[in-house]
Amino acid sequence: MTTLFDESLSVRSSFRTGGSADILLIPESEEELVAALEEYKNKQSVVVLGNITNTLITDRGVRGCVILTAGLKGIALSGNIITAQSGVDMSRLAGFALENSLTGGEFLYGIPGTVGGGVVMNAGAYGGEMKDIVESVKLYSPEKGIFTLKRGEMGFGHRKSVVSDSNLVVLSSSFVLEKGDRKAIKAKMEEYMATRRAKQPLEYPSCGSVFKRPAGFFAGKLIEDCGLKGFSVGGAKVSEKHAGFIINAASATSSDMLKIIKHIKETVFAKTGVVLEEEIKIIGE
Repeated sequence: MTTLFDESLSVRSSFRTGGSADILLIPESEEELVAALEEYKNKQSVVVLGNITNTLITDRGVRGCVILTAGLKGIALSGNIITAQSGVDMSRLAGFALENSLTGGEFLYGIPGTVGGGVVMNAGAYGGEMKDIVESVKLYSPEKGIFTLKRGEMGFGHRKSVVSDSNLVVLSSSFVLEKGDRKAIKAKMEEYMATRRAKQPLEYPSCGSVFKRPAGFFAGKLIEDCGLKGFSVGGAKVSEKHAGFIINAASATSSDMLKIIKHIKETVFAKTGVVLEEEIKIIGE
């Protein structure tokens, strides 16, 4: 396990902003992850993250201990069930399914982040969501230790699960897919990626969609209709390609990002009456 002190998180964050963690732990196995959680649970605050792709770290950083699960890369196949550890990239999961001619996980291709984060927030795109393919999830909690929940026990909703806003930590997850045609699977994945490149500002650091989809609306469309495309604060900017994305256009700070988020929420509410809720997590002092 890698242990670092006063370590900057900005270089690891997809926003490329944020301060340092007092202690940063990067385990390379489920055993190391559980050992770290056990060691620090009664000592100080612990934050568990994946690739920091759906998270904004504040400029003052995170006090206590941050554990990154990105070192847990194990992935295995049994029949048509793939079991992936929490640090496996979602694109890697989709690619592994392709290698084994399994269909159902194509929508994951190109979604930033890890399996653990994807399960926590019920990640989805192009009509598919994690809840559609999850069979079971192996979890850890300080009270119960290691245990497993089936799909129906996961409380999946729009960008949430029973793990959201809890002290549960995803160790691994099993996914049920179906046999398919490898060429057709590959074609669908390439189609999804081409759509992402055309519609999303992948050339800039960002955390993807900043806001959840409000009932009956699309956050990006609301923001665009309020004339906020291209609006900037410091080095942060509302993408002109997709208004649902805030990009780091030029050495932005997390403070810049927070100011833009606040301005967007206030403007959209004032003009439309719709309350936008962040999809990203904001962590730190």
